[in-house]
Amino acid sequence: MSAPSPLRRLPRPRIRRRVRPRFKGPSFNRLIPNLLTMLGLCSGLTGMRFALDGRYGAAAVAILVAAVIDGLDGRIARLLKAVSRFGAEFDSLADFLCFGVAPAFTLYLWSLDAAGGIGFIPCLLFVVCMALRLARFNAALDSAPRPAYAYNFFTGVPAPAGAGLALFPLFVWLEARALGVDWLTALMRFPLVPAFVLIGTALLCISTLPIWSFKNFKVPAEYVLPLLLGTGAFAAVLVAEPWAALAAAGLLYLGLLPFSVRSFRRLKREAEMTGPEPVE
Repeated sequence: MSAPSPLRRLPRPRIRRRVRPRFKGPSFNRLIPNLLTMLGLCSGLTGMRFALDGRYGAAAVAILVAAVIDGLDGRIARLLKAVSRFGAEFDSLADFLCFGVAPAFTLYLWSLDAAGGIGFIPCLLFVVCMALRLARFNAALDSAPRPAYAYNFFTGVPAPAGAGLALFPLFVWLEARALGVDWLTALMRFPLVPAFVLIGTALLCISTLPIWSFKNFKVPAEYVLPLLLGTGAFAAVLVAEPWAALAAAGLLYLGLLPFSVRSFRRLKREAEMTGPEPVE
């Protein structure tokens, strides 16, 4: 037999399980809508920078990108159950810059600057009306509940649509310049035309007209296929002739306003005939 080893066996060290630190705060999913709003704000600011450089087409695209983001952040917030008062206020502030200040700033540098101080008046009126429109929208969040059908309508033209309507002369000018139509190019850049469009759009934004919001818009079954085909055709035109498609979209939106008012009045009349309607 061999003699026992004089060295004592050391105890095996215990391996402690690493505990991950837990941070307090909202989950990343709840931050996604605010991040989108931030991107939209940056897009609007970038559009103003493009306008300073004389790149008016790029400025219009940047404002349109901000409009697309604005249409997504609210829906994503509702899907992720990340709706918050901070997000609503942040969204309104971003809308004021992207759809109030940026379009007026772009149109002033593009055309209205040639009219001197008088050319600044339509821009000032448009920005003030857009601020009033957004303030009224925020105040309505804390107002008394409305009938259920009223939630399918905006009061006045919404901010992104107002920016698109305000940029209508710029869209036509860009398309006319691409086609080489000199008389139309000169007409659209004449300061009186964008001034008239800015003032008219400002009045539509602060009006009390009920405008379809398309949030819960139901399409009859027989119109689904034509709607899909029409959307595909518009997408094709948007790729081939983007400025003409955007100008046509503005005219189409204006043409839908009377139908929106008629739809609201019909729903209101039906609700009054059937008695009190549940509110939301």
